[in-house]
Amino acid sequence: MARETPVATGRILNWIALGCLVLTVIGMLVMWPRGGRPSVGSEELGFVELVPGTVIDAQLEPCSFATTEDPLQCDVITVDVTGGSAAGQTATLEFPIDAVGVTLRDGDRIVLNYSADAPGVAQFQFADFQRRTPMVVLAVLFAVAVVLLGRLHGLAALGGLVVSFAILLWFMLPALLQGKNPLAVALLAATAIAFVALYLTHGVNERTTVALLGTLASMAIIAILSLIFTGATRFTGLAEEETGFLRAFALDLDFRGLLLAGIVIGALGVLDDVTVTQVSAVWELRQADLTMTPRPLYRAALNIGRDHIASTVNTLVLAYAGAALPLLLVLAVAGRSVGAVLTGEVVAIEVVRTLVGSIGLVASVPITTALAVMVVGQSRPPDSTSPRPQPKLPRQPRHAAPSWDDFAPEES
Repeated sequence: MARETPVATGRILNWIALGCLVLTVIGMLVMWPRGGRPSVGSEELGFVELVPGTVIDAQLEPCSFATTEDPLQCDVITVDVTGGSAAGQTATLEFPIDAVGVTLRDGDRIVLNYSADAPGVAQFQFADFQRRTPMVVLAVLFAVAVVLLGRLHGLAALGGLVVSFAILLWFMLPALLQGKNPLAVALLAATAIAFVALYLTHGVNERTTVALLGTLASMAIIAILSLIFTGATRFTGLAEEETGFLRAFALDLDFRGLLLAGIVIGALGVLDDVTVTQVSAVWELRQADLTMTPRPLYRAALNIGRDHIASTVNTLVLAYAGAALPLLLVLAVAGRSVGAVLTGEVVAIEVVRTLVGSIGLVASVPITTALAVMVVGQSRPPDSTSPRPQPKLPRQPRHAAPSWDDFAPEES
């Protein structure tokens, strides 16, 4: 009877996970985007067509608009347009030296802005470099590295990554564009991603179920705190440039809700890492010492979690700071005080995102550890009257304590 309690606990957690799965599927069916979604053309958004091209000639010549009083030198670039509606045309770009901040050479693969209605030379403008090939190579290297190290687990992790993007692209984004509740959509998408990513990567077992439930509980805490503090700080969600386009063509969007959705989705990846690590720590500690009772097992695993959280929170803060670095530099140049910078909506959003996500990460450690200990830590230690047979190892000869002479180089 001593071992029935953890089995019962594991079954209860399995039923809870199954209930969460059923609710998630029902919720996604209810919230699934149906019909059309807001769609506008590039021209309506103020965008022009992007076409690929290859530089076939680059010369330094006097600018066509130069005068004898102002003899400007220009980079004159000839480009063979290789795609889009302007494919087959030859474009000529002319701009003063270093005007675009880049140097174009023969053979460079670039992207051009193309406007058919513009007059003459103004039809084509330099937009960017083509980056598809190096990014595909990098993605392949990433996949190979993951599979070589993780093997089947790595392959499963890549499959989970693909499914995660599919949920974001086919469910979350269309549902948001149709005006569905952003927080509900984000929670459903995040829960579906957690189910797929965790079970696909780590298998269907008690350990994965515990990590999943720890993730979902922590995600609920993050959602509640986000809801409270985005309201308390009176965020409008309109501080970013992209909202100007969305307000014009997607009138049903709840921009404050989009902030909430972003916080929930952004915290999910780190939560998975923390909860899976905590569950593994509990299981390994238990395997290392089968006589360990729940309380010392919980304390030992919690100590591991504290170290993990200390580094993870620092990583999270630095990641957000790195993403917002150009903005922070602009505000620093403007001479604004630290308080004014931190409480301005653009920066305050990132501060709230970081702090709320960090609280959720901190909460995930004791929650996940407690669930894991409930499953593996309640069985009694082996009966001393009937010890489990252990394989006998050959007796090793005793050696004297090592001294410095043992490590000194031999004399020739």
